[in-house]
Amino acid sequence: MQLDSSGLQVLSDEECFGLLSAAPIGRIVFTDHALPAVQPVNFHLDGRTIVIRTSIGSKLAAATRRAVVAFEADEFDRELRVGWSVTAVGQAREVTDPDELDRLAALPLTTWAPGSRDHYIVVEAEHVSGRRITGTPPDGAAARRNEEGAPARTR
Repeated sequence: MQLDSSGLQVLSDEECFGLLSAAPIGRIVFTDHALPAVQPVNFHLDGRTIVIRTSIGSKLAAATRRAVVAFEADEFDRELRVGWSVTAVGQAREVTDPDELDRLAALPLTTWAPGSRDHYIVVEAEHVSGRRITGTPPDGAAARRNEEGAPARTR
């Protein structure tokens, strides 16, 4: 197991894609009027390709055409202080080919947002990275352990 400089577990590409494939919601990071923007989206992982459904006139659809974007998904348990985060970077493109549109429409990708979502954006994940945190004791836990019999520090 490889750890980064912060003590977080570094995930392999295989682990990253495995976690992405199970996540129901992610965040796409793009540029909107020269400023960074982040939008939560439903998605489906199709191999190494992130598939997003949106409306044709949405800000997301306009901003991501042929743009390099980042995509992030994560899951955390606040009580156990465990979780993971995966980020993918790649070029986004709108799908216009009728055969590809038919194939994507058959994927198990349903949107949570209301309204028509028949426009597809795909992000080819060219670079992926991920980290896992395996838990730390809540604040005060170390002090309680000392009170419960661990040797006290001396100066």
